[in-house]
Amino acid sequence: VQLQASGGGSVQPGGSLRLSCAASGSAFSIIVMGWYRQAPGKQRELVARITSAGSTDYATSVKGRFTISVNNAKNTAYLQMNSLKPEDTAVYYCNTRVRRTMGEYEYWGQGTQVTVSS
Repeated sequence: VQLQASGGGSVQPGGSLRLSCAASGSAFSIIVMGWYRQAPGKQRELVARITSAGSTDYATSVKGRFTISVNNAKNTAYLQMNSLKPEDTAVYYCNTRVRRTMGEYEYWGQGTQVTVSS
């Protein structure tokens, strides 16, 4: 399974960005998709995740500002980020856990940089 992330960039505080993460491959079903982020000098942290059934989890710091959604038919997750703050600056990584014939597996996408600065 490969994950292709897109949508990062630079934005001023208060602005918005939308990240996309498309999963491709064969013979898999998505259990959960999510976004993590890692700022310089900090550990990677969960931003948001969504199950195939639509259940969501958010980091406290992004609740009310970020929204995660998934298009199961396209195996694609989206992270709509509004009211961005400088502290949201980080490399954002897409993650998925899938079910395959031999069991469950976890995959990571390449990071996409999000910079929030005036």
